[in-house]
Amino acid sequence: MGMKQGLLWFDNDPKGSLEEKIARAAERYSQKFGHRPDTCYVNPQMVSSQEIVTSNGVRVMAAKHVLLHHFWLGVALPEHSTIPPRAS
Repeated sequence: MGMKQGLLWFDNDPKGSLEEKIARAAERYSQKFGHRPDTCYVNPQMVSSQEIVTSNGVRVMAAKHVLLHHFWLGVALPEHSTIPPRAS
């Protein structure tokens, strides 16, 4: 799974919850791109499981390549389907 475009957001506010931080980042993404994101990648240290879904419908996934306190938001590309081999 991947994204064609995205927004990298930094938020290290110790008072905000993960969901609040993602909501702020999603709002900025909406302002910039004109639609809501559906996926947010975060550092594995920021979540207790590999994938969770926030109340505003953003799927949050752990990704080692995202730095701590950073949020990489976007719209997930559809999975590429494999084309079966052609019969001869």
